[in-house]
Amino acid sequence: MILAWIGALFIGLTLGLLGSGGSILTVPVLTYIVGQETKVAIAGSLMIVGIISIFSAIPYARQGLVKWRTVVIFGVPGMAGAVFGAWLAHYVSDALQMLIFSVLLLAASYLMFKPVKLDAETELEERAMFKIAIDGFLVGGVTGLVGVGGGFLIIPALVLLGGLSMRLAVGTSLVIIAVKSFAGFLEYLKVLEALQLSVDWQIIGMFSVIGIVGGWLGHKISSQINQEQLKRGFAIFLVLMGAFILYKNLPSLF
Repeated sequence: MILAWIGALFIGLTLGLLGSGGSILTVPVLTYIVGQETKVAIAGSLMIVGIISIFSAIPYARQGLVKWRTVVIFGVPGMAGAVFGAWLAHYVSDALQMLIFSVLLLAASYLMFKPVKLDAETELEERAMFKIAIDGFLVGGVTGLVGVGGGFLIIPALVLLGGLSMRLAVGTSLVIIAVKSFAGFLEYLKVLEALQLSVDWQIIGMFSVIGIVGGWLGHKISSQINQEQLKRGFAIFLVLMGAFILYKNLPSLF
């Protein structure tokens, strides 16, 4: 279990250091280290990600770095997408879910290598609202189906479609991640009930607390670490993890 607590701390540290990416580690840690069933791990991940995101968003909100209008435009469709994704999990095998997850790991690693950069903050454009809403629904669907927060997808969308600065996009993303993760979790409880499974609240509580502490530590030391080198190293780690999950699950589909 010590490895699990180390994993939880690493999840929080990654979120604190990079602003995104940490939550994508939650499902593999719960599945391969804690030993949970895939769907139980996904449900637990949704709650853990939601709790950590809420606490991480508080300092951003206090500094006025949350665009609440964008939270509504992106977040409401995102909640609907998360509920849809969780409902879809009724009909998707564990192996297929993990394969989708491995593809997301590879996508996240690519975005870590080539992050979106935009320094000047601009106002949300009316013509982009429809695109933002659709993107919110799609990212929410991914959240509900495989249990990731999707910050590595949301932040580029908010920068490119919403015209937000990176700092504003990070703060806004954390709130969006929280609301859609909670929505997906509530729907996922029905999935577990149908399979006669249940979440482990003790694991959720411990992971959340350790993750919050890790996020705080990561935020404190982030200014002392070369962010670009850290992102590249984490991207390589995600590629290796994605390859491992493919190796473990691909044979199950044939």
